[in-house]
Amino acid sequence: MNKTVKLSIGILVCIAVIAAVIWGYNAVMNDVNGTEKGEVKEYTLIIKSSDFQYQVGEKLKNNGIIIEDALWTWWMDKHYPDFVYINGEYYMNSAMSYEEIAQKLQNPDISHRTVKVAIPEGYNVFDIARTMEENGICSAEDFYKAVSTTEGYNYTWLEDLPTDNENIGFILEGFLFPATYDIGENTPATQVVDEMLNAFDNRLSSDMINYCQENDMTLYEFITLCSIVQEEALTQESAANIASVLVNRLNKGTKLQCDVTYYYAKNLLDYGFSRDVYDSYYTYRCPALPSGPITNSGMEVVNAVINHPDTNYLFFFSDLQGDFHFASTGEEFERLKNQYPWK
Repeated sequence: MNKTVKLSIGILVCIAVIAAVIWGYNAVMNDVNGTEKGEVKEYTLIIKSSDFQYQVGEKLKNNGIIIEDALWTWWMDKHYPDFVYINGEYYMNSAMSYEEIAQKLQNPDISHRTVKVAIPEGYNVFDIARTMEENGICSAEDFYKAVSTTEGYNYTWLEDLPTDNENIGFILEGFLFPATYDIGENTPATQVVDEMLNAFDNRLSSDMINYCQENDMTLYEFITLCSIVQEEALTQESAANIASVLVNRLNKGTKLQCDVTYYYAKNLLDYGFSRDVYDSYYTYRCPALPSGPITNSGMEVVNAVINHPDTNYLFFFSDLQGDFHFASTGEEFERLKNQYPWK
């Protein structure tokens, strides 16, 4: 091969390399600046708490928003070294520059930012629904719908709930375990409820099951009993004695006559449930336990019910100091009420 041919080939190779470099540079700059020609692609990026920066880049590349995820990671490390990705949904398109993408990633179109939500013992469905809505997690109405059915939730014990009882208000009331949850904004209500049911499931103990079997109660009845104790009691000691009163009254076939059930029944009536549902929760009218739980109990109350003492108590009240008094007879009950001011 003569020198002229070799020189020509060398020149062509140099030109090709230069052209490739120029093409690559232009492609990179077009991608960074959002000036790439062609059809604009759209994509909804979803960032979860488990995602790392490189995974975000992979999602953007695989869906045509950027051409190279390594380039994106390098650019972000250079321009936003301390960038914090926010959980949420982002509407992206391939015409966006890297700067526009970075700015977008600070303002999700639908936020899933994690919120710490405390659900105390004694919160009922209405309290929880309001809390979820106030924290931007889900609407109260969506929450009400999600706790009105057992369908879509996969827990064995749900199969024994009396879903065919038309006088039950919210079937999952009582099983929404009170705890502090980390939940994303704009989370589907069913997902929120499932997380709370899972917390209950994790605490469903052999002691609870054994108590139900030994006392010929269903789990639903047991949780209903616990919910009344939760609303009536102020301490674990008072909870145990109150449980003994309620169990004794149930065994004697005497109405429970607990004022706390009126307030819950009234909430159901105000929400739109029928007068029959109201009557079935109000223990001055229904013959025994209400149709379902009236709140969500903590484990202290659950354990107090399981371990309640054997007494002859049939009556109780709390005085103006918050101290509880228990009586076995109506006469003793009236005497104690005269002795300790209670209204």
